[in-house]
Amino acid sequence: MNLAQSQPVSQHERQLEVINEVALATSELGITLQTIEDKELDGRMITVNKRPFINFGSCSYLGLETDHRLKQGVIDAVLRYGTQFASSRAYMSVTQYEEIEALLSQIFEAPIILGPTTTLAHQSNLPVLIGDQDAILLDQQVHESVQTAVKMLKLRNVHIETIRHNRMDMLEDKIKTLGQRFRKVWYLADGVYSMLGDFAPMQSLTSLLNTYEQFNLYIDDAHGMSCFGKHGSGYVKSQLWHHERVFLVTSIAKSFAACGGVMVYPDEKSRELVRNCGGTMIFSGPIQPPVLGAAIASAKIHLSDEIIVRQEALQNRVNLFNGKAEELGLPLIGKSDSPVFFIGLGKPEAGYQMVRKLMEYGFFANLSVFPSVSIKHTGLRIPITLHHTFEDITNLLEIVAEQLPEVLAQTGESVASIYKAFERLSSVQRTQSESEPSLL
Repeated sequence: MNLAQSQPVSQHERQLEVINEVALATSELGITLQTIEDKELDGRMITVNKRPFINFGSCSYLGLETDHRLKQGVIDAVLRYGTQFASSRAYMSVTQYEEIEALLSQIFEAPIILGPTTTLAHQSNLPVLIGDQDAILLDQQVHESVQTAVKMLKLRNVHIETIRHNRMDMLEDKIKTLGQRFRKVWYLADGVYSMLGDFAPMQSLTSLLNTYEQFNLYIDDAHGMSCFGKHGSGYVKSQLWHHERVFLVTSIAKSFAACGGVMVYPDEKSRELVRNCGGTMIFSGPIQPPVLGAAIASAKIHLSDEIIVRQEALQNRVNLFNGKAEELGLPLIGKSDSPVFFIGLGKPEAGYQMVRKLMEYGFFANLSVFPSVSIKHTGLRIPITLHHTFEDITNLLEIVAEQLPEVLAQTGESVASIYKAFERLSSVQRTQSESEPSLL
């Protein structure tokens, strides 16, 4: 045996082994890593392994991906500009960029940059905005794309800590202590959290911004975009329209039904700095003309009164889901007014069984399992879109309620044990009452 073979397996390698095992197991069960077989899509139904399912796995909350105006925007763009414009934006941008960025600036009423994806937007933003003499505080639930970008800052030895989810008391303590050692203290969080669908406590964050001059907020509102706020500008903007120390990133690849990450700045100077120095702004490819055509069409809808009608229709579905889940006594974790719901199940085995049972009844729902959540925090992650009928939502929840006792009995769980497993996230429940937003 050589020296390399005798070395102990590292924590990283063990984690990869577990992730790979989960991926293989869930793939064999037909839960993950599947490919739809449909030749056409209507937003509601998908076909997997020759079986039709009502799809409860889409984040296109407003159902715009099938809108004829966005499709026509794609067609017109292809006819005018071709399938791609193969140039870095550091040199040249296709004509449509000027139009879409002007429209997005109207939506947010602030300086913006449109990046290729939200992930690449974070990778452009964070290394430029955060200095070597700054400190970073990561909410433990902040999106993986933010955490990945932060890893780039470790190479510069930037001070980085993680704090409990939505714990504003802990955040304030850290601001006070780190503020004595560092120039700025940055809190990196989500507006609407992608797993539990709960909100950042914007009222408390605004108070901290107004109290501590060193405090800066960097927030990803990918799942709040379109569903909330004036012109669909998102949850964060619905609660705090402007602040000189708030940096917002959001996605137009979900409700907006296009592709890209919007970086929203409090001032033109910050926008210009990232535009000129952001790594992925220089070295990554642009959004291509067909998708920019869809984005332009979607932006025009957002700037019309139609967005209000769509937000109201989505809110009605959210209200139905919340009310029905409560009526049925389902363990809904992080209850809020967002269109993302999480029904806790506890152990991975319970999750596997529940998803398979739902598939037997013709419903496809996302399983949230390690590494997306910790081992004991497995659950159903259920996003709601305008493609879902009220009957779809009601039937789904009634089937979950009907099957839940058997699933829990087989895995040694109970509703009480599920809530106990999630009690470390109890701050989710406490913060919702502070600021329950309207979708308008």
